[in-house]
Amino acid sequence: MTNATTLAIQGLNKRYEVKGQALPVLQDINLEIARGEFVSIVGASGCGKSTLLRLIVGLEHEYQGQILLDGQRITGTSLNRGIVFQEHRLFPWLTVEKNIALGLLNSSLSEAAKRVTVREHIELVGLQGFEQAYPHQLSGGMSQRVAIARALANRPEILVLDEPFGALDALTRSHLQQELRRIWQQEGITMILVTHDVEEAIYLGDRVVVMEPRPGRIRRTVPVGLDHPRERQSRAFNAIKDEVLAEFGGHGAELLEPSRPRAEPAIEFKPWQFAI
Repeated sequence: MTNATTLAIQGLNKRYEVKGQALPVLQDINLEIARGEFVSIVGASGCGKSTLLRLIVGLEHEYQGQILLDGQRITGTSLNRGIVFQEHRLFPWLTVEKNIALGLLNSSLSEAAKRVTVREHIELVGLQGFEQAYPHQLSGGMSQRVAIARALANRPEILVLDEPFGALDALTRSHLQQELRRIWQQEGITMILVTHDVEEAIYLGDRVVVMEPRPGRIRRTVPVGLDHPRERQSRAFNAIKDEVLAEFGGHGAELLEPSRPRAEPAIEFKPWQFAI
């Protein structure tokens, strides 16, 4: 792996045991992601997109092949990898400020430095004035801003996002896509987005990784090559969208629709999982 590469996935295979039978979930995944790159991953339901993210973060442990971050094999969770789920997973009894501070629970920063970091990230996601608000007082979009701020508070090397806007209305989703692009450009960290929304994938990503299911494998990687900000109605944008959708044949229609809320895999609720 070269110095320019942050993440290298090599010959990755993942399977689960279901009723005593091996169920292949991912097969022969090979992918390199450069430092500061934004990579979008799309695919029909059941192609292992979310499992791939969980492996990158370290929430899944058993696999064959290599997942290397800066040349070191990923073996568990770490502060240099953050994650944002489709559901914001805020603690309802904590304020915005304190929910974000959870991301610094295992940080070596002083208490004063933590307070400064929390304030900076509240400003980063545009929630000034809501520091003392509770989750039930926030809209869905605002709650996801808090989740993003919490995941970024440790300034991770990589942020992975598992359909973070899938449960939001179209207008809020579009606005948060713009905000995520701004944050990515401002912070310069590596981002990996799983989404069902091809437009979202192209609007944000430097590349779109197209996966096919059962077992999940990479069908094709499509470079985007458009300057930011991107115009969704432009001929170049729609040419790329058509190129991606063509990979799905008759299944492309579901990727034109906004993703719907789905049940997340069971994860024990622990504060450190918000700063992994």
